[in-house]
Amino acid sequence: MFSQALTARADSIAHHLETVFLFTQNDVRTTLIPVTIFALSTVPKFDPAHAWHAPLWIWFHLLQWNLANQIQDPEEDRKNKPSRPIPAGHISVDSAADIRWVMVPVCLILSLWYGTQALLASTVFAVFTNWYNELHGDKMGLSKNVLTAIVYGCAEVGGTVAASKSIQLQTFYHLLIKRTGSWNSGMDKVGALAVALSLTVFATTLHAQDFKDEEGDRLTGRCTLPTMFPKAARFSMMLGIPLWSFVLSHVWKLDAFSTSAFVAYGAYVGTRFVMYDTVGADKQSCKFYSVSRNITWEHTEVKLTMDSYQLWFTLGHLLPGYWRFFYGV
Repeated sequence: MFSQALTARADSIAHHLETVFLFTQNDVRTTLIPVTIFALSTVPKFDPAHAWHAPLWIWFHLLQWNLANQIQDPEEDRKNKPSRPIPAGHISVDSAADIRWVMVPVCLILSLWYGTQALLASTVFAVFTNWYNELHGDKMGLSKNVLTAIVYGCAEVGGTVAASKSIQLQTFYHLLIKRTGSWNSGMDKVGALAVALSLTVFATTLHAQDFKDEEGDRLTGRCTLPTMFPKAARFSMMLGIPLWSFVLSHVWKLDAFSTSAFVAYGAYVGTRFVMYDTVGADKQSCKFYSVSRNITWEHTEVKLTMDSYQLWFTLGHLLPGYWRFFYGV
């Protein structure tokens, strides 16, 4: 009797854990891994023993974001993304909404242990997550790009700070009143520059991911840069990506060969958006810009596979680490 009850509880807990993970599953490769790479490349003093703190902090905030996002339009997800936990029947919208608001103080408390900058990053993350989702900031192309970039930048700041030190198990009295050494920030000027550049690059090139959805966005009335300025948006990729490749190479002092290779790859990625404008080609171009997935339907199951490409945006995340290695003090 006891063993049966224990097994039932274990199965129930496993189900809940699986449901929580499913909210973030699609963003593991698109956000969790790239931002973790950025954090570990940007941290002032890398310590392998502390490396796991970066994906921990990032994942908790990624869960907060996805919960807020996926409770907004479950009917659309039932049509377009049926594998998500709400349309798949793993959890109700009301229950997901409850967890969504619980995650705000959970993330703030977690960030409190890492210091002021992590706490500030978590606070700004929560504010702009609410703005993007509940206040529908994603409905306009320009605000969507800016809001997404700010949230992405907060994840980079929090992940970098978390990677720079381990959690200091001190009392709230010491943290809030005495403000001991563990309250000090783990983000230096180089890290701040890296985040600022990453945020700006992301905000000005994020619409690379919108071209493949242009037709559907027009039908639903969603405003994105490709739907509002189709030709200008494409030419902005052809000019912007190689230009940013050169700027980043110059800022982080890449050698001549690496600079040439990175700029050439950026020019190839950007030119694809102008030369090839079909839906299939846009999906392919997006893979070269950032991480994407192929979704293959097999009867009632959804099989997710990952294409391996040299990804321009992810490569850019490694450049602060290059500077740290060759020029850092």
